[in-house]
Amino acid sequence: MAPTPTGHERTFGRDEIIVSKTDPTGRITYANDVFLRVAGYQPHEILDAPHSILRHPDMPRSVFKLAWDRIQSGQEIFAYVKNIARNGDHYWVFAHITPTFDDDGKITGYHSSRRTPDEGALKIIGDLYAAILAEEKRHTTKALAIAAGEALIAKVLAEKNTTYDELVFAVTGD
Repeated sequence: MAPTPTGHERTFGRDEIIVSKTDPTGRITYANDVFLRVAGYQPHEILDAPHSILRHPDMPRSVFKLAWDRIQSGQEIFAYVKNIARNGDHYWVFAHITPTFDDDGKITGYHSSRRTPDEGALKIIGDLYAAILAEEKRHTTKALAIAAGEALIAKVLAEKNTTYDELVFAVTGD
């Protein structure tokens, strides 16, 4: 059962990195100590669990679809993500997710390194995600909701005459 959001935010140090690895289906195969501490899990509770166990209900499904589409095609992605801890607290991360390949170029899993995000970026991203989530909630099926969220993301990018990657790095200041 998914935790109920508490509204309390957890943080981690600017010098700390949350690291996890998954298999090709998104099941966790590795979680570092920072991950375990911030997310509030013991290794036996998180290993082999779907990474989506951390999905906060404030996160638009279309943002996750964008990330999955990108990494399953063999590309990396940077994204802001609001996660939910085991007790319902939330924490924001700036994630860098990359596929892992075998010697034949086949994807064998995914690696994610997450840092503390910039507070200014969170205001911009938080507002964008709230608008996307509101659009998704207007639709009765998951597929329609995701499609509507994707359309809104595309509209925002077109209005700003930018790409997703350019937008992400414009708000980080990197």
